[in-house]
Amino acid sequence: MLSCRQEVLHLTDELVRIESVVNTKGEVTIANRLYQLIRSFSYFQENPSYLIQSRTDNDEIERYNILAFVKGTKEKSNKTVILMGHTDTVGVDDYGHLKDKACFPDQLMEALSDEELPELVKSHLDSSDWHFGRGVLDMKSGVASHLYLLKYYSDHPEELAGNLVLLAECDEEDSSHGVLSALKNLKQWKAEHQFDYVALINSDFVAPRFEGDTNRYIYKGTVGKLLPSFFITGAETHAGSCFEGLDPNYIAAELTSQISYNPELCDQSLGETPMPPVSLKQTDLKPAYTIQTALSAYVYFNFFIQSWSPKDVLAKLKKQAEIAFDRALTQLRERHQTYCKLSGQPYKELPWQSRVLVYEEMQKQLIQQHGEPFIEHMKTFKEQLLLDRTLDMRMFAAKVVEEEWNWMNDKSPAIILFYSSLYSPRIELTGKNEYEQNLLLALEEAVQSVQPYYPHPIVTKNYFPYVCDMSCVALSDNKEGIKAASVNNPGWGTKHYVDYQAIQELNVPAINIGPYGHDAHNRYERMELKYSTEMVPNITNEVICRLLGMGKREAGTSLPERTIAKS
Repeated sequence: MLSCRQEVLHLTDELVRIESVVNTKGEVTIANRLYQLIRSFSYFQENPSYLIQSRTDNDEIERYNILAFVKGTKEKSNKTVILMGHTDTVGVDDYGHLKDKACFPDQLMEALSDEELPELVKSHLDSSDWHFGRGVLDMKSGVASHLYLLKYYSDHPEELAGNLVLLAECDEEDSSHGVLSALKNLKQWKAEHQFDYVALINSDFVAPRFEGDTNRYIYKGTVGKLLPSFFITGAETHAGSCFEGLDPNYIAAELTSQISYNPELCDQSLGETPMPPVSLKQTDLKPAYTIQTALSAYVYFNFFIQSWSPKDVLAKLKKQAEIAFDRALTQLRERHQTYCKLSGQPYKELPWQSRVLVYEEMQKQLIQQHGEPFIEHMKTFKEQLLLDRTLDMRMFAAKVVEEEWNWMNDKSPAIILFYSSLYSPRIELTGKNEYEQNLLLALEEAVQSVQPYYPHPIVTKNYFPYVCDMSCVALSDNKEGIKAASVNNPGWGTKHYVDYQAIQELNVPAINIGPYGHDAHNRYERMELKYSTEMVPNITNEVICRLLGMGKREAGTSLPERTIAKS
């Protein structure tokens, strides 16, 4: 076993002390520090071109990836393993009055000891087995583990057959600009150095899947993530004559009730079930208060997939929207009838009919109706909308749909279904080719090798259950599925674009061996030290050894402890 606990913990704390909240200058600060640290290694002083600091592409924010590689000399081989981890974190406001200590684990733990804490949190804090702080779990300890291995093999390239690449990417917590921009660097190195990328090992955090779960999970792929969105139009009316119009918020509420938490929309695959969709935003688009009902509303949902394509999801959600619209109108008619009886007013049948369009369908109608004037208008509209830096891609998409709706000849109430954000592709690792077979075997043997030295079960599963940047290194979707994600995104090609062809060209099988803990994105974020600083580097190293043909290191043998310069 690698004797690495203290060094990985030291590196973790050094990274954590840099507040690198996504979309802030902290992302630049941590990239600079990581670059300086790796540059201090003797190997990179001798091979400076093997380390780069690369700015992200098509990004409104300045930030950088750090990439480095070591070429092994044990035997000539093009086989290359990529170690990937993100250096950004979520914010620290959830720490409240302790937020100035959030990135200083020792200070934070001392301060927390004076607070009233949940029982489990207190037991972890009182032990010497857990480490608290923003980023210790998600995922700076994972980056530290990778950095430790890079340093070891940079000191001992004679023990490395093949090559080892480190990718420390930014912007994982928002829009994946980091990994998507790094694809060009990986492609360039593949051409220049003839790297054969046989596997990618990510090190994002893992956590219990349910209360009392003692397993430590390793994932052989990842869920895909979509953001299906609904623009809902109604018929405006005065609140004093509410049955004369159709409130889009009423339709939106029924739509959310139909879709959120619905187990029918869980994409079961390979014996595993992802979380059902849930609403992440529901709002009307009235700019200010009036006594009139809204003209339109906007709802979007998180949606995990494992085997379905973006095209499949559109078809399923169109049916769900039709069900919701029909149910809302049925209930509205019943309530109208009841009100008329109560008030003594004459009953008149309401005119509304359910109407659901997928964005691509609406686009075709608009082009048929208006042709080039519509196309040119929307091009100019999007260019002007891009000048508003306050709009994220989700609200940008909503504004585009709202403007396009104004061109519709038939403006009767409707639901428009589209995507308004990045599609993070699903990845399945099933052994469908030699690379996947080798990685699955290497992982199985690595876990067997390390398990005797850890008291809790280390269990492999098929899909990482959260959004992560593994989605941007391989594709399991066909072209038709990917096309559905782009042509149904109103911001595609302007506010939003992903080069899925570049992902397809890399297409490296990926697994996640990450630190274990609780409460990521929470003020009690913490990692278990033994698993995170000992087991993670060891399992990762065992996989590397097997993939690169360096022999099956016997369990219990040690690599010499190496100290990384502290500064």
